[in-house]
Amino acid sequence: MAGKPTDSHKEFFIQGVTQSGKVFRPSDWAERLCGVMSRFAPDDDWEEGNRPQYSPYVRPIMVGDLRCVVVDERLNELEPMAYNFLLNFAQDNDLVLVAACSLPDR
Repeated sequence: MAGKPTDSHKEFFIQGVTQSGKVFRPSDWAERLCGVMSRFAPDDDWEEGNRPQYSPYVRPIMVGDLRCVVVDERLNELEPMAYNFLLNFAQDNDLVLVAACSLPDR
């Protein structure tokens, strides 16, 4: 099973904007999507009393005023169906995908 995300891993961002530039609605779409994906986490994150709110592989962020979801590509190793669900969600809603990496908070 895949380990915890580290500082050196590939990610992509699902941006809350369509290919035509329209803001994606509802405004809490990222939190809802990440809530659905919250079960997908490394096994040691599921110890009693230590349940994460969001999966470390799928988390909402704001980039300026743009709502996004960061997807760690190692989710594909942990659960390919969940990974494909995210890709299909972005495609079905015509959302922009960007290969990137997020920087750790200082």
